[in-house]
Amino acid sequence: MRRRLQYAKAAEELGIEESWLRRHIKRLPHSKLGRTVYFTDADLERIDALFHHEPTTGPLAAVPAPAARTGSHPLSNLRPLPGRGKQLART
Repeated sequence: MRRRLQYAKAAEELGIEESWLRRHIKRLPHSKLGRTVYFTDADLERIDALFHHEPTTGPLAAVPAPAARTGSHPLSNLRPLPGRGKQLART
């Protein structure tokens, strides 16, 4: 049988505050039986997948940040437009 967890137990499983679940309930996968809101294990996995973010830089990053690019910046050849009333020089 599938587990049906109410707010308090679901928040404990996710490691978050119950109030966060209540505030964001419209955006979260859940089921209702009458007025009772409950979460299945699949709902909890989906919530974790939706809101879990891993750091991409810094000491906690799972993968080190990409090395700095050598060479010029891809937009370095752009120049500002001339002021009003001046013709663009075509080269």
